[in-house]
Amino acid sequence: MSPQTSNEVELVIGLVSVSDRASGGIYEDKGIPALQDWIASAVTTPYRIEPRLIPDERMQIEKTLVELVDVARCHLVLTTGGTGPARRDLTPEATLAVGTKEMPGFGEQMRQISLRFVPTAILSRQVAVIRETADHAALIMNLPGQPKAIKETLEGLKDADGKVVAGGIFAAVPYCIDLIGGPYMETNPAVTTAWRPKSAQRPAPTQDTA
Repeated sequence: MSPQTSNEVELVIGLVSVSDRASGGIYEDKGIPALQDWIASAVTTPYRIEPRLIPDERMQIEKTLVELVDVARCHLVLTTGGTGPARRDLTPEATLAVGTKEMPGFGEQMRQISLRFVPTAILSRQVAVIRETADHAALIMNLPGQPKAIKETLEGLKDADGKVVAGGIFAAVPYCIDLIGGPYMETNPAVTTAWRPKSAQRPAPTQDTA
């Protein structure tokens, strides 16, 4: 699939929080609000959010991911929750089931970041895939369940001087969306810098000073 050439396609981002208790109203979901806040700070391209709060049921997760990509036409889907080793943690299995290409680098980097804080990060099973249909494709990524870990894995880590010590996964997302035919996504460099080869970069829009 060739990169997107039109600038008119609206960026659509799906957010899925997988939790039996939050979806059942036992406690307030924190995953979707954390994702919404981070995206608002990082993504400068106009976008629309498609949120879903669902239980830890594999078939429900698969159905939701397919609906977000095939029907809601999301270009990026971020999930949170259900990626540990517990029996009810089935988000990675559901994600792999609906994907057409696996993108292992995202999960590998998320675990590398989290291992800087807790040794149990090695138990995390986050995966990422591309889901393709005849005329559309989307990147689906599993994220950690805690808001602090969500921010760290997306944004990366910096030392006291502001030097990057561990790159966040979101830096690679805009170019990935380009390559699968999605709209050109731009980011706030104070939060995360979208990396693209020079041949894929677009000039910054000029401002009318008249």
